[in-house]
Amino acid sequence: MSALDRSPSSLPPIAVFDLDGTLAETAGDLVGTLNAILAQEGLAPLALAQARDMIGAGAKALIRRGFEAAGETLDDARLEILFVAFLDHYGRHLCDHSHLFPGVTQALDDLAARGFALAVCTNKVEAHALALLELLEVSGRFSAICGRDTFAHFKPDPRHITLTIERAGGDPARAVMVGDSRADIDAAKAAGIPVIAVPFGYTDLPVEAFGPDRVIAHFDELLEAVDALVPLVRA
Repeated sequence: MSALDRSPSSLPPIAVFDLDGTLAETAGDLVGTLNAILAQEGLAPLALAQARDMIGAGAKALIRRGFEAAGETLDDARLEILFVAFLDHYGRHLCDHSHLFPGVTQALDDLAARGFALAVCTNKVEAHALALLELLEVSGRFSAICGRDTFAHFKPDPRHITLTIERAGGDPARAVMVGDSRADIDAAKAAGIPVIAVPFGYTDLPVEAFGPDRVIAHFDELLEAVDALVPLVRA
């Protein structure tokens, strides 16, 4: 059963956000960690502009894409070893350069004032997501912060979003997803949840190509976009 098929409840409406490339510009620290791993393996670093669009599907995908760009392939066993090294390095450099995108804090406040519960559903591991949002001073705004390892499923599996909504105590029939990547959009669609995309995140194709319900260029536009979509899931 999709979220749209569920009957209304007394639970609050909910906005679920991706983290990397949606709430926060984190590319500098992620690519910095990737380059540290490449250097450890004797490979040249990648320019931020080259590697930025490799982000979005989690650290393992970023490592694999980075090595492919450097002309190297990785077997699964080696990838697991480098993944552990990546997490260790990144955990010590979560917020050297990362920052919220303009308008995020006000948009969260506006949604909360409308009675929305707020949650984060990210393919970043949960511990790093929690720590980064604390460093960015917004962690307390979210009823749930769920990462790649929080559940047995992660985006683009729709259960990553629906389980996040459940943990946050939100109404799945009055939910909206906000993201920047194909994984976000595909997961929301599969869950029967409308999705708003931002075009300034991490994707190798324009986000419009993935068919989100709405695209906003700035978080100043989020409340209007949510207002346009949430009544559709109340019906």
